[in-house]
Amino acid sequence: MAKLLEIRWHGRAGQGAKTAALVLAEAAISAGKYAQAFPEYGPERMGAPMVAYNRISDEPILIHSHVEQPSVVVVLDPTLIYAVNVKAGVPDDGIYLINTPLSPAEMRERLGLVGTDAKVYTLDATQISIDTIGRPMPNTPMMGALVKALGVISLEQLIEDTKIKLSYKLRPEVVEKNVEAIRRAYQEVAS
Repeated sequence: MAKLLEIRWHGRAGQGAKTAALVLAEAAISAGKYAQAFPEYGPERMGAPMVAYNRISDEPILIHSHVEQPSVVVVLDPTLIYAVNVKAGVPDDGIYLINTPLSPAEMRERLGLVGTDAKVYTLDATQISIDTIGRPMPNTPMMGALVKALGVISLEQLIEDTKIKLSYKLRPEVVEKNVEAIRRAYQEVAS
């Protein structure tokens, strides 16, 4: 049986975690995989903590519940590290991708992962989004970094599906700025 990859996204409402999970799932499906994406909300207001999930597999996915033990955690807002337990259910060899200007070693220490087999990746997705998109929207850069860290789909597949999904609600020039953010993040993610 193929390995089931489960991802939990931590963000705040309005940062694009739900959109990132949906685009990643659509790109995985376009690449011939099976995928799921779904959000979980608390209070439905801008800035409130929220969680989104992905499942990706080479075989049909028969599970239809929350992701309890993700092998990958993506944190769009680094303040959430102190507000929620982002490590909940993650195995010792889990993968963490954090939006922060800090190094992976610094985040490993802050997360209490020193001495574990966890892999920690960092990226200043907020700064990349400000530089490319013109506002702090870390979701698309984090998708680029995640694709680089996991290698589950190609960068080009992610970009193709991002263009399709974002073109429904954004002007073409804004879509291209998001693509630029994805490409830059793919190059700059640190491990």
